[in-house]
Amino acid sequence: MNIYDVSKAAGVSIATVSRVLNGSSSVSEKTKQKVLSVIDEIGYTPNAFARGLGLNTMQTIGIMCPDSSDPYLADAIYYLERELRQNGYDSILCCTGYQTDTKEKYLKLLLSKRIDAVILIGSTFIESNDKNNKYIYDAAKEVPIILLNGTLDAPNIYSTVCDDYQAIYNAVSALIDSGVTKVLYLYHSLSYSGIRKLEGYKAAIAAHDMALDERYMQQFSGSLQETKDFLIKLKEEGLEFDGIVASDDSLAVGALKYAKACNISVPEQLSVIGYNNSIMAQCCEPELTTIDNKVETLCIHSVSTLMRVFANSNVPAKTMFSADILKRDTTRF
Repeated sequence: MNIYDVSKAAGVSIATVSRVLNGSSSVSEKTKQKVLSVIDEIGYTPNAFARGLGLNTMQTIGIMCPDSSDPYLADAIYYLERELRQNGYDSILCCTGYQTDTKEKYLKLLLSKRIDAVILIGSTFIESNDKNNKYIYDAAKEVPIILLNGTLDAPNIYSTVCDDYQAIYNAVSALIDSGVTKVLYLYHSLSYSGIRKLEGYKAAIAAHDMALDERYMQQFSGSLQETKDFLIKLKEEGLEFDGIVASDDSLAVGALKYAKACNISVPEQLSVIGYNNSIMAQCCEPELTTIDNKVETLCIHSVSTLMRVFANSNVPAKTMFSADILKRDTTRF
């Protein structure tokens, strides 16, 4: 069934059917009810794109993330889609990977679908070389851009972030105050969030009058087994550490595997803190002390911000939330 069938069955013009579908007030109540009755009777579902042309909205939001298999990003996708549905919006998800040209291609694809806005999940969308962010700036000239855990300063771009700097600062400080003397910081990347976390580590070390040693800041990406092997290699090379703060729970769980392989008691001989409060933090043994960066809160606020933008309300360009340390069994504080 299509709009022509509705027009014929209701005995009205296609334009009248279109006005009914678009909520126009120019159609009499009697005609409106007649058209709606026919639509219900024949089971006609209006094409979203055609309806969007009339309403100037597709009621659809584009979501981009680099990797939906990542537990943090997967949680963010779930919460965003949930909140969008509750506000009457559908979503289109694109998993872009980490290459800038691929991200740009997917953003252009979403814009071609006439979406109403785009949400970018994760700080890896923000490039240190600002010229590489041009495709985001350009997109913001067409639709609102929401950055989840990243920030860019430009019109029509709105950021919701966690205070990663303070979160890592607090975690490292808590370990040192509990008696840990050599804190290894293990991190995946130097994204916007990654840089803030690393700066938090450096600041905490300096605040406790400890020497900053580059060997204790290790960038690594790999599986749990590879993380374990990497830490064993560091130990064999003579690097001594009695505390590990990781930028991600997966790295922290890899650290627990390292401790088990080397018969190191946790937390008596080695304290470990993860990041993201993912399901992994409770699936391991002992359960992992981790930083809760409030992914659900960030997502709820991001969608709320977007709805306020649509309503032409005054919206702050950037909102920052504080993180909490969730104490479990891998620390002594």
